[in-house]
Amino acid sequence: MTRPPTILPAIVAAQFAGISMWFAGNAVLPELQAELGAEDMLGLVTSTVQAGFIVGTLASALTGLADRVSPRALFLASALLGAAANLLVLAAPSAAAVGAARFAVGLCLAGIYPIGMKIAAGWYKDGLGSALGMLVGALVLGTAFPHLLRALGTDLPWRSVIVGTSALAAGGGVLLYALVPDGPHLAAGARFSVADLRAAFRVPAFRRAALGYWGHMWELYTVWALLPAIIAAHPAGLSVSGWSAAAIGVGAVGCVIGGRASLRVGSRRVAGGMLLVSGLCCLAFPWLRLAPPALFGAYLLAWGIAVVGDSPQFSTMTARAAPPGMLGSGLTVVTSVGFALTIASIGLAEASGALDVVVPALAIGPALGLVALSRE
Repeated sequence: MTRPPTILPAIVAAQFAGISMWFAGNAVLPELQAELGAEDMLGLVTSTVQAGFIVGTLASALTGLADRVSPRALFLASALLGAAANLLVLAAPSAAAVGAARFAVGLCLAGIYPIGMKIAAGWYKDGLGSALGMLVGALVLGTAFPHLLRALGTDLPWRSVIVGTSALAAGGGVLLYALVPDGPHLAAGARFSVADLRAAFRVPAFRRAALGYWGHMWELYTVWALLPAIIAAHPAGLSVSGWSAAAIGVGAVGCVIGGRASLRVGSRRVAGGMLLVSGLCCLAFPWLRLAPPALFGAYLLAWGIAVVGDSPQFSTMTARAAPPGMLGSGLTVVTSVGFALTIASIGLAEASGALDVVVPALAIGPALGLVALSRE
């Protein structure tokens, strides 16, 4: 089957549209807290989405849902249900109700992010690393979006942001379902079993990709979470929102460039190079945290490129190494464990609080990822 030229743009647009719900709560957090008369809801709004995503991916994998139904139908249903859950924030009477709504959004995102990767894998046997680079780049831009809104000082009413992201997500689901049929490289799904999953992890290439991805995830979301504090601590008085948006958003460039490079040197080398650079950025923090603004800014941008540029390549290696019929389940399990690690690493960072200690310690993840990649 000839691949239509609209396939990748449609998947990327739908992925960005769906992922925009992930950080919608963060974008309106000050107004939401004022509306409810609550304080310190950042941890609640962020962790409930992460927890919902973890539960959703595990449930999808354990039931075999990701491999037993059409991925485009699952994507559409997840986008529509997620859009409805996102709207529940508008009527939430308390912080707890907001947390419940955001948890439901996280559950639905489990049918968007990893399933979007599976859909791409169904169309791209060759060049998958480049295609997934575009998809993860869409995720990165969605992550940077709330910081960009703050930097621009938008006066858009907070309720309009929630409604807009819900409409965008629903539209993305419809767009993908209408324009992207199931790809010719999708293997027929098998009934999930724990034994099959254990067998998958006995495949060296699959295990290597999973361990490398988990090392990468130990660092990634904690760096993104700490960026405002890192930037605010610089004596030059830099724009926290502006530099956070830039340092996160530039990761999309890293994903795309890494994807193109993988066509020449392979996903494994690209992932290893990105891990090395991001690990070194962690270790260099105590010496560069007070550097002149130009040097400090360059450091943040280089870190932003490397810290996420390896993510699509790990997903590519996982997809290629997954046993036939376990592509969706393999991706969802590996992704779920990776996001569970982000909750642990963010929690440890918050408990310590000392940036000079926390940030270099994040290099443990890239170091372990490099060890995993070096094993045959």
